[in-house]
Amino acid sequence: MKIETLNDLAKKLTQIDNVTILTHARPDGDTVGAGLGLCYWLRSRGIKANVKNSDGFPALFSYLAEGYEDLDFEEKTVVSVDVADTKLLGSPLEEEYADRIDICVDHHFSNRMFARESYVDGDCCATCLIIYNVIKLVGGEISPLAADCLYTGIATDTGCFMFEGTSPDAHRAAADLKEAGCRAAEINRAMFQVKSRGRILGEQKAISTMRFSEDGRIALITVTNEIIDSCKIDRAELDAFAGIPLSVEGVEIGITLKQQAEDPTAYKASVRTVSADAAAIASRFGGGGHVRAAGCTVKGSEKEVAERLMAAAAEYL
Repeated sequence: MKIETLNDLAKKLTQIDNVTILTHARPDGDTVGAGLGLCYWLRSRGIKANVKNSDGFPALFSYLAEGYEDLDFEEKTVVSVDVADTKLLGSPLEEEYADRIDICVDHHFSNRMFARESYVDGDCCATCLIIYNVIKLVGGEISPLAADCLYTGIATDTGCFMFEGTSPDAHRAAADLKEAGCRAAEINRAMFQVKSRGRILGEQKAISTMRFSEDGRIALITVTNEIIDSCKIDRAELDAFAGIPLSVEGVEIGITLKQQAEDPTAYKASVRTVSADAAAIASRFGGGGHVRAAGCTVKGSEKEVAERLMAAAAEYL
């Protein structure tokens, strides 16, 4: 069942207790920020809540989990945040929770509406912005740590407020979160400026794989397991590679292939576009996402996967 309004969502989130909050595997800033931000806010209202992730909290976002500890309670309600499909929960969370999620809060048009009740706002640029809007609607203070969480999700999902879908509301929320005590400058530096040595070396090798088609309007790079292992890249950093092809002058569709450790014949593709529909391209391969940023997983040799994706992308120029 669809939750129609933000007011309805706010009412439901304030009437639950003993809550398990689920975030997607290979977590990014929006799912971690939304999960922990919601958790901290619920706890501040006397509502018991924990956050779960199949891969744990990446070191990159460790500052959001400062002092976080699981509470001991008998679970009554399950909420997922920034999860468009239960398969994105990863193992073991998908096996345990796929058919018993009570409330889904998400901002992906491609959401599968798997929960008993779902609030999906595809026009919202981040799930953290939805959580922020709920908190402001209900009222009450946002702690500095919760502000860090929500700011991180908004900033990362808008590319530090550079993406086309960045709304005026996102800027207003960021200003309010700074006033609430979030460490915006530190977060921006950690998310968008500082890179590990492994990531720098990995980017260098990935760029050397870049290929072009359609007179340079499509670019694709591949991050193989060999690159990941030899450069000692933390896989949590791989999302940052998605923007590399689109940074080349004249490129309108950028594709980044990331070979999967558990199945070397599978490549996770991140599609980024200037004007084409990224979600439409990804949906051709069973994926989805947003108009300018989407993803899918394709099996085959690196050459086969690259050729298939570039051919599909060419149809959307």
